[in-house]
Amino acid sequence: MAKNLLLAGGGHAHMMVLANLGKFKEMGHLVTVIQPSPHHYYSGMGPGMLGLTYRPEEIRFATRRVVEKQGGTFILGKVAKVEPAANRVILESGETIAYDVVSFNIGSNVSGHVAAEKSDTIFPVKPIERLHEAQQLILRLGKTRPLTVGVVGGGPSAVEIAGNVWGLARKADLLPITIRIFARTSIMTSFPDGVRYHAINSLNRRKIEIIEHCAVTRVEPGKIEIDSRQSYGLDVIFIAVGVRPSAVFRNSGMAVGPEGGLLVNRYLQSVEHPNIFGGGDCIYFQDKPLDKVGVYAVRENPVLLHNLQAALEGRPLRSFDPGGDYLLIFNLGDGTGIFRKKWLLFDGRPAFLLKDYIDRRFMNRFQALE
Repeated sequence: MAKNLLLAGGGHAHMMVLANLGKFKEMGHLVTVIQPSPHHYYSGMGPGMLGLTYRPEEIRFATRRVVEKQGGTFILGKVAKVEPAANRVILESGETIAYDVVSFNIGSNVSGHVAAEKSDTIFPVKPIERLHEAQQLILRLGKTRPLTVGVVGGGPSAVEIAGNVWGLARKADLLPITIRIFARTSIMTSFPDGVRYHAINSLNRRKIEIIEHCAVTRVEPGKIEIDSRQSYGLDVIFIAVGVRPSAVFRNSGMAVGPEGGLLVNRYLQSVEHPNIFGGGDCIYFQDKPLDKVGVYAVRENPVLLHNLQAALEGRPLRSFDPGGDYLLIFNLGDGTGIFRKKWLLFDGRPAFLLKDYIDRRFMNRFQALE
């Protein structure tokens, strides 16, 4: 009997499912994919796109094309609410989509603890598409006058964004750009001292100003205000203060983790609703809290592929093993990077080249489906 599989989001954790939609069709099931854009952008290459290392088409998957090519249905939209008892989701447009089995990979949003007005000069680091808007604005303004760019946040995203704005200015031969990072505590506080040293040294070498131990209380077009009531004038502002899961699950009255992510068991399955699954940043793994890094979404791929097929067919599920330590490489925007895996740590050009190779290989693998 044909059943309806619904995929909310076409991100990293759903890549293998998207690559195998034809198999679901062969099994006699219908597949629908909902996503707010025809493309899914790879966040790991977003700062590089900002810095002119990559073109937008090099860092995105043509989700709609892949789905429709394999006989699936693609809906351009965004899930606003889930009604598990009725086996349906409601989109922001008001449209209702029914399912027999659903999997969520709807990602995360920039944390909202910084009061920021909506503006065409203020850019949260997600969605990734907005980094291209920021790039175009900086290119347009920076050819006519010196600019001051602010980055709110002190984590890896803030470091990569600041470094790639610097790289953008050099590659495009723009007029001088002053770059300031506003960190609530210190730069890269959750990482070992060696990582922090390399990051700070890179920023200092390029005269990117680091303002630490300041709480940004308000962001508005043209300036930010910090807790000392001091304000800074800025032409372009990036918000990189960390991410948290979509509020969809909490707003739907479902079981969630501390930050609002869908609470899932070892099968990546909702602890309340056995026909609901999820992966990536939008879930909270009950057995062990997971860092919000893409490697876990990639590791979840084969488990979600197996378990969605099993849920449709009434077969046993497979448990997810998060695995051990993972590789981290940061793109500093000047052709160098920082590499860290367990005890191994180094920076420089080789680190960036390795990241570039890994990222391009990952993209090429799934872009080939297009």
